[in-house]
Amino acid sequence: MFYTDVIKGDVRATAKLIRKVDDQADGYLDELKAIYPHTGNAFIIGVTGNPGAGKSTLVNQLIKYFRGESKKVGIVAIDPTSPFSGGAILGDRIRMQKYFNDEGVFIRSVATRGNLGGLSRSTGDIIKILDAMGNDIVIIETVGVGQDEIDICKIADLSIVVLVPGMGDHIQAIKAGIMEIADVFVLNKADLSGADRTISDVNSMLMMDSREKKPPVLKTIAEKGEGIKELIDTLYTLRDEKNSFCNSQNFERKKLEFSTILNHLIQERVDSLLTESEKETLLNKIMDGETNPYKEAEMIVDRIFRNPFL
Repeated sequence: MFYTDVIKGDVRATAKLIRKVDDQADGYLDELKAIYPHTGNAFIIGVTGNPGAGKSTLVNQLIKYFRGESKKVGIVAIDPTSPFSGGAILGDRIRMQKYFNDEGVFIRSVATRGNLGGLSRSTGDIIKILDAMGNDIVIIETVGVGQDEIDICKIADLSIVVLVPGMGDHIQAIKAGIMEIADVFVLNKADLSGADRTISDVNSMLMMDSREKKPPVLKTIAEKGEGIKELIDTLYTLRDEKNSFCNSQNFERKKLEFSTILNHLIQERVDSLLTESEKETLLNKIMDGETNPYKEAEMIVDRIFRNPFL
């Protein structure tokens, strides 16, 4: 069991537990049950947006600022899955290598492993581990998949959507997805031409937003560190505002968290019932019209609830 060392801030134990949880190795659930009472203290920030928007550069600047405040920072960098190894294609050493030896920064790259929504299957659990480790701030940088990348709003206290100048009509095209989950819009690379037009497009879109309090729209030039302090100040302000009326929001988040865990455990139980060979045989029968997926799925669920100790 690694959790006792994790809550003491041990880096090696934290890395091992994250690996154990991400692989869903034997005993991972017991570790998470032990970790849970030590969570709920970190400020969780999600950073999402289209590929090329400069999310990683912005995250680097956020780390720099928070470390200047002597805060411990945990990073979960969600990357595409390698078709060969099943792991993350981009490594944390490459993306944020200047902080790799900083004892106050813990960085972990995690592969999506085919998950939609911009996150990996185990992201929520890894956040809890980094929280229990004693990090003041946990930042999740999503993979950058565009319109469908909206799961971040379900697990982060605040979500930053990063845009770049010149998006034009593309903002209208994605407003039904990623644009609606922002707590803060950040126009990065604001020194490029088209910045004012993009800001205007975002503000026009926000006029149709049903939320009473509209998300702020800020400018940054992450490569130069410009606009970062204003962004941090805005995040702190929004966090304080949310904390003053967040009981209903917290209830919905716990409800979602419980449903997600329940679904994962049911899926694990289903997977344990059938070998790969049995699954292939069943799928071939479905393909040949000998049976149908609704009937077979119902039978498997019935097996689980008839014998919960399977």
